[in-house]
Amino acid sequence: MGAASDQRGWLDPSRLRPIVEGRRILVGVTGGIAAYKTCALVSRLAQAGAEVTVAMTEAATRFVGPITFQALSGRHVYTSSWEHVESKDPQHVSLATSLDAAVIAPCTMGCLARLATGNPEDVVCLILSAVDVRQTPVLLAPAMNTQMWQQASTQRNIGQLIEDGFRMVGPGEGWQACRHTGSGRMAEPEEIAEALAGALSAR
Repeated sequence: MGAASDQRGWLDPSRLRPIVEGRRILVGVTGGIAAYKTCALVSRLAQAGAEVTVAMTEAATRFVGPITFQALSGRHVYTSSWEHVESKDPQHVSLATSLDAAVIAPCTMGCLARLATGNPEDVVCLILSAVDVRQTPVLLAPAMNTQMWQQASTQRNIGQLIEDGFRMVGPGEGWQACRHTGSGRMAEPEEIAEALAGALSAR
């Protein structure tokens, strides 16, 4: 009871503010139904004074519209590898090198595979391709069907990513969009916020 209550407190902007205020945080969103939960995370980080930049894959925009994240973060949302908002070139490098931390939530099976093999074919993976994960904490919050999570390829990719320096948050177990209960459910926003706070505090 006490531990659960403590974890829920991590979405309290007043608790997050001393850790994230003024910090530049990328929130990458990939194509999973759990994207709706990422809205709460972005909102609380922005309320706590973080400079939150959201990048979304094309698939992610089918679950939550970019305008939602723009309203919550108060900043431009990146949805294409080709767009240039600031007068810096290349854009993905300038974004990556200015970050204090990054969170990918939800991080799909496909995103895990692309990151593990160095395939920057979408805007989220492109930005992360220019991040030094040994210096800048990058948290991945996997989210997928139980069978997809248990695939040998997924577990190999997880192992490779951890070896490369990425940090995993979850997944947990519970009810999934496929109408089954099992492992692969994305960590709750509170758990992700707690992990992010811990990573930033350790810097």
